[in-house]
Amino acid sequence: MSPRRIHRPEAASTAAIGRAGTLTLHYVREGTRTVFGKTNSQTPWHLFPPIYLDDSGAAYTLLLNPSGGLVAGDHLTIDMRLEEAAHVLISTPSANRVYRSLRDESVQEIRIRLASGSRLEWFPEQTIPFAGSRFRQSIDVMLAPESVLVLWDALASGRIASGERWAFNRLCNEIRITAASGRRLIERYDLAPGSSDADIGLAHEWDYVASLFVAGDAVADSLWHRLEAEIAPILDARPDRLLGGVSRPELPGLAVKLLARAAPDLGAACDALWSAVRRTLWGLPPAVLRKY
Repeated sequence: MSPRRIHRPEAASTAAIGRAGTLTLHYVREGTRTVFGKTNSQTPWHLFPPIYLDDSGAAYTLLLNPSGGLVAGDHLTIDMRLEEAAHVLISTPSANRVYRSLRDESVQEIRIRLASGSRLEWFPEQTIPFAGSRFRQSIDVMLAPESVLVLWDALASGRIASGERWAFNRLCNEIRITAASGRRLIERYDLAPGSSDADIGLAHEWDYVASLFVAGDAVADSLWHRLEAEIAPILDARPDRLLGGVSRPELPGLAVKLLARAAPDLGAACDALWSAVRRTLWGLPPAVLRKY
């Protein structure tokens, strides 16, 4: 009898451990709370059970990558699905750091699907690209009828205290939100700072860039008008520290773009905008996050 052949994993698979992590998040409504369904993680992602901050039943989940950031060749993915009537709040314990790379880029791909009547509040900390880094991120969201998305995405110009403003090699970011009707909102930019300020336009004068998207076909048009009226004064409050605008995109909702001078300015604007959304759309108080 010939000896039994033992299957050994390829060297490439071993080399990918900790560099090609996948996080799968599945949420279902159970009574008055949203809980995990079939959920799993692969290193470097770590998975912790949801936290409940108030009596809304929203499942507050921290996306935790304890490796400290992304290095060249990392390819991290997040696959998230919210079932009917689920309410989820997502954040991160700290900023998403992207380290210097001599050649390869770091990649993060996020795919989100919202079932009917679900709500997602996506509020991670900002991305900080180190000098010489290369980073590509994509966020793709599909909305079912009567679901609502509140998505925040923020970028620092670099390690500002270390004198690394706009010193990264390249950063590509795409956010794609598709409504049940097929109408889409797409934000796409490809930044490659060089010796000329014109390479990144007006943003070169600021330290932080951020976007807030609120979308959902079940929200009455009168509420969108009311929320727009709530947001405008927040953006106009301190023109020396914050520059921003709010508009109505192709799909039902609002799009906010802003530039900030410093991290406290960005944080205050985020808190004020988020509070206005929760109060206007759902009658909920501001979310007080725990980062541990």
